[in-house]
Amino acid sequence: MSQHALDDPKTYRRYDPLIMLRHLHDFPACCRDAWQLVTKFDLPQPYRDVNKIVVLGMGGSAIGADLVAGLNECRVPLIIHRGYTLPPFVDADTLVIASSYSGSTEETRTAFAQALASDAKKIVMTTGGPLKELADEHHLPCFSFRYLSPPRAALPYSLIPLLGIISQLGLIDLAAGTIDDAVGTMNELSQVIGETSPYEQNPAKKLAQDLCGHIGIIYGSEFLAEVGHRWKLQINENAKAWAGYESIPELNHNTVVGYRFPHDIPGKISVVMLTSDQLSERIQQRFQITQKLLHTAGVDYNVVSASGTSKISQMLELIMFGDYVSYYLALLNQTDPYPLDEVENLKTELKSCPNKGE
Repeated sequence: MSQHALDDPKTYRRYDPLIMLRHLHDFPACCRDAWQLVTKFDLPQPYRDVNKIVVLGMGGSAIGADLVAGLNECRVPLIIHRGYTLPPFVDADTLVIASSYSGSTEETRTAFAQALASDAKKIVMTTGGPLKELADEHHLPCFSFRYLSPPRAALPYSLIPLLGIISQLGLIDLAAGTIDDAVGTMNELSQVIGETSPYEQNPAKKLAQDLCGHIGIIYGSEFLAEVGHRWKLQINENAKAWAGYESIPELNHNTVVGYRFPHDIPGKISVVMLTSDQLSERIQQRFQITQKLLHTAGVDYNVVSASGTSKISQMLELIMFGDYVSYYLALLNQTDPYPLDEVENLKTELKSCPNKGE
């Protein structure tokens, strides 16, 4: 497909019949709405005495917690648990948060059922379903929201409320106006990377073209490491394409050695580096040296830099940028970004297998 097809409204009508694009448009407003909702969400006083937080979740319902943990500003351990079995260290001093868009994610539901038998403090974050029913039955705090979308498009409702809850517990400092500032930055960015911005002036469309036909590997670091994770997931789910993510400095101790072989790989890989002026000086130096190593190895790379005034603003800005890139890549791949057929097929097959953990 020609790169200029991304400027043709017919392309969007053909490959996006369910209009995934509207959820990209909604992202900044959903962040503001989620923040307004969580400011009205009250927690029992004993919840302020926890010394660790465990978030149960999968896929799009877990990445919000990954991003909050990536800020490295929570004063107690924040652990994201993906799986059926509750971690054995959960006790009365633990806050367990079950995050599931549908409220029916079986891994989350199974682990939360175990949490109900423990002395842990518990919160549910969902639109409804069995988890909401469990919260109501056991008289537990439930952050309930309404936003009809694929779970991955509801990221603001797993990320922003978690920030608000942790802030309410006094475990993270969140300056007044932080979310409003981030929303303003995203609204400005949407004018640059939105579908009406022509290809020649649109960095997200250009990056999608560079990634087309390649395996995208996203490099991040510090508070942007998990943003790279989000990019990887969005490329997988929206563009139906292979992708990976790694973080600096860890990749400087191993991945850079693997640039040599197989000989034909450099032409099939495209690296995206997510950078910021708020990364530590030493990390910025590592990014620069890694660029030289990629160039020597013949690997194409692009650099995407954040411009927001806070870490949260920069995080949300680059998340939105990646969402648009993955969406445009789906169109270039001539595939509908909305459905997840393989995931649904897997769930269907699992229904025929008993889950003894519930």
